[in-house]
Amino acid sequence: MNAETSTSTTSFASLDLPAPVIRGLDEAGFTHCTPIQAATLPHLLKGEDVAGQAQTGTGKTAAFLVAAFNRILRHPPDPQRRPNQPLAIMVAPTRELAVQIHKDAEQLGGHTGLRMGVVYGGAGYDTQRAMLVEGVDVLIGTPGRLIDYFKQKVYDLKAIQVMVLDEADRMFDLGFINDIRYLMRRMPPPEQRLNMLFSATLSFRVLELAYEHMNNAVTVRVEPDKVTADKVTQVVYHPANDEKIPLLLGLLKHMDPRRSIVFVNTKRVADRVYAYLEGNGIRAAVLSGDVPQRKRLKLLAEFQAGELPVLVATDVAARGLHIPDVSHVFNFDLPQDAEDYVHRIGRTARAGASGDAVSFACEDYAFSLPEIEAYIGHRIPAGALSEDLLIKPEPPIKLERRPRLDRRGRDGGGRRGDGRRGEGRRGEGSRGGSRRGESSAPAQDRPAKADGGGEGRKERPPRRRRRGAKPGTEPTQ
Repeated sequence: MNAETSTSTTSFASLDLPAPVIRGLDEAGFTHCTPIQAATLPHLLKGEDVAGQAQTGTGKTAAFLVAAFNRILRHPPDPQRRPNQPLAIMVAPTRELAVQIHKDAEQLGGHTGLRMGVVYGGAGYDTQRAMLVEGVDVLIGTPGRLIDYFKQKVYDLKAIQVMVLDEADRMFDLGFINDIRYLMRRMPPPEQRLNMLFSATLSFRVLELAYEHMNNAVTVRVEPDKVTADKVTQVVYHPANDEKIPLLLGLLKHMDPRRSIVFVNTKRVADRVYAYLEGNGIRAAVLSGDVPQRKRLKLLAEFQAGELPVLVATDVAARGLHIPDVSHVFNFDLPQDAEDYVHRIGRTARAGASGDAVSFACEDYAFSLPEIEAYIGHRIPAGALSEDLLIKPEPPIKLERRPRLDRRGRDGGGRRGDGRRGEGRRGEGSRGGSRRGESSAPAQDRPAKADGGGEGRKERPPRRRRRGAKPGTEPTQ
């Protein structure tokens, strides 16, 4: 945030903020507001709702955290409020973003005395439940797990003073919007709380949501001259499908990128790319929907610390994560949505830094290129394929199959874990709430599964009579 290109002339010290908030900002090294912070905080500090649009990585999280802390500290709760009644709720579409918001909240709000809590699918079900029972002031989470605990009456929303919806456009993309409406209808009326909605794009459907569930929200757009960051060097190659792995290996060895993300469209391809990288002496890891949550956080920490040079990721990692000093982004598969291209390459060249974005327009995904170029407003320069860029790969390593885990993080043998089931159609971060992924019904209301005994046993169908056998006779075995 301190880069010259990403800050405004408005300092945090010039804003009327409580002393504990100023102290947290100082310790985090935040002296001046980014453009989205400078545009939204004056409205929020006056109690006005805001629907804000800005590119990813521009400081939206700090804007809504500062505004939330200010509101709570200057409007003490009712003395009769129960511990399991949070004062602020912040909803994020993915687990990774929820964890990142919680981390930032702990840093910026360390001197406020407020209790921060985060809930998300795939890990720590009983631990998160106990935390809610004990009580939190600021509750951060993903829709599926939030609704699950809410329907079990683990907490309620009657004391909510601040509501934040982050990455609202992504909520629509992942099908969470009915879950969001469910939560909003159980909070105090919009005029009795401070409401914030942040999104990379303020589409008609996002603005309609703001109109329905916010109190005359001020619309703030901070748009750059270009859709993509100025300091991202973009290039596209046109390999055949069987040339993609040799080209990726060749580029990695020629560019020697210190910290790279390789984006793919499916989990199956992620595993294949990872196996080839490891088989060719390049240390890598996969970040996708069915990687256990504890392992996901460990991988992200290693990647951010520079201990892991290459991360192979599906779009679960494309938004909301602030990973400093990413040198290269590789679109091994071109995304089928032009906006996803912008979010992917936005992982590099953050906070004024520079970076490279390399895309493969292969036989399967080249049709996405014209739409991407129309969306970003310019053609992406084409790179020339040469023999020295195509490395004959060594065989991939053999992968072990990971067990599928249930909603409480247990595998089929009853052992505990920290994973979730599937990606895309199932699991937190790609689907949740009351329809797919985590069930939002209370545990006591769910039908028990058959376990091979008692009422759950499926009745065996009658044995078919052998053709030609007389009735009443037993067929030979």
